[in-house]
Amino acid sequence: MKHNMNVIEIRGIRGIIIAGCAICCLAVGFIGFPGWIMMHIWNFGASYALTVPSIGIIQGILLWGIIIASYLIFKKDKFIVCVKTPKGLSEDELKSVFADLKESTKQDIVLQSMLKARETELKLKAEKTDEVKSEETEKL
Repeated sequence: MKHNMNVIEIRGIRGIIIAGCAICCLAVGFIGFPGWIMMHIWNFGASYALTVPSIGIIQGILLWGIIIASYLIFKKDKFIVCVKTPKGLSEDELKSVFADLKESTKQDIVLQSMLKARETELKLKAEKTDEVKSEETEKL
């Protein structure tokens, strides 16, 4: 099983500033600018209809949100959002999940080498603690 995953690392204050700028640019590009366009379209139409008031940027963003929400509601391909707490797995289900994980890890060479290295590290750590304990008991 090969997973292509991209990991973004944010290191230090410079990384936080860059991530903040990226988030701000995305928000302005997908929310602010279309809201600004909606505001101008509304105000252009309001200039010809004397009883319709003009709107500001906040109302333009809200208008853009209404348009997007309406599109998502009325499009043909429906999507479901499930909001509930998941139930805990029973012992049998948990054992089957771990068995599947163990079976899938047997095929991954890199993961196997990492697991063997971790096991070796834990054995060495246990041996060191045993040696320290035996030295302490000899001193007494």
